[in-house]
Amino acid sequence: MQLTLEFGGGLELLCESVKLHNVNVDLPNGAEKERPEMFMKGDTVRPGVLVLVNDCDWELSGQLDTTLEEKDAVVFISTLHGG
Repeated sequence: MQLTLEFGGGLELLCESVKLHNVNVDLPNGAEKERPEMFMKGDTVRPGVLVLVNDCDWELSGQLDTTLEEKDAVVFISTLHGG
């Protein structure tokens, strides 16, 4: 299944500073390049990361139970900024 993934708010550092990715869901483990702790905590997305599926907050669609379909767009935005 093809998906579009977008990373913002500093999370693009996980993918060699590339914000937009068209990917197949069959990505190998360890696809993050730098600092995965910025993105993951345990088996879910870390607090402070906004997740949108087709421009809808994933908390409204069941978080990890959200069903993704072909060509969906998933956006990850860090809401935490250093000072």
